[in-house]
Amino acid sequence: MGTPWDARTYDRTSEPQQSWAADVLARLDGIAEDATVLDVGCGSGRVTEALLERVPRGRVLAMDASAEMVALARKRLGERAHVWCQDVLDLDLDAPVDVIFSTATLHWVRDHERLWAQLARALRAGGALEVQCGGAGNIARVRKAIEAVVPDVAPELAGWSPWEFATPEETEARLRRAGFADGRYWLEERPTYPRDVDAFVRTSILAAHLELLPEARRERFAAAVLERVRLPIDYVRLNISAVRARPA
Repeated sequence: MGTPWDARTYDRTSEPQQSWAADVLARLDGIAEDATVLDVGCGSGRVTEALLERVPRGRVLAMDASAEMVALARKRLGERAHVWCQDVLDLDLDAPVDVIFSTATLHWVRDHERLWAQLARALRAGGALEVQCGGAGNIARVRKAIEAVVPDVAPELAGWSPWEFATPEETEARLRRAGFADGRYWLEERPTYPRDVDAFVRTSILAAHLELLPEARRERFAAAVLERVRLPIDYVRLNISAVRARPA
């Protein structure tokens, strides 16, 4: 199961994620109103709620690996979407969907080779994949801050990362091997100024690190990283617009 998240704090501090998601939602212009859409990494359900407006006669499936996020998403969405808790690498749908949508999530999945193959199986031939996640260079300065404090504060985290920040070239090759055809893959710099820097960094960046540390040392680690964080946080988004290949 996924990393435990402080879902309510994430929901309160996720303005940057909502902004990034708006760009991906705009790429769904022209989607059939009766389409079935899978939202991978639905979080607290804010973006899923906007996704529902795109398919008023369709169906939205929403999944997340965090039980805390799923509970909040279910409260927000009610019966409007089918929401469940599952690791995307274990995804097994009864029938393929028309569109797979995901924002600010898939860099938390370390095995991208398996990831794209799994999503290809969940998508019908000719179906669309619209994704945004962390890409090469993402939060480089924060990662340096983490590396700087790890030796003294959290030596067990040396050399460890919860993220896969891939390049467009790596991603295109992986998707082609997974069965995707036409696609666009590009990086976009999104300098970010969270309103509540402390809560944002702890919740949106350090959640997995803190989970691995003994509770008695979590505060010292987070405070040491935050002392080195400077705005803007240097987010770099990997964007993916691809189509599942049709049988030859």
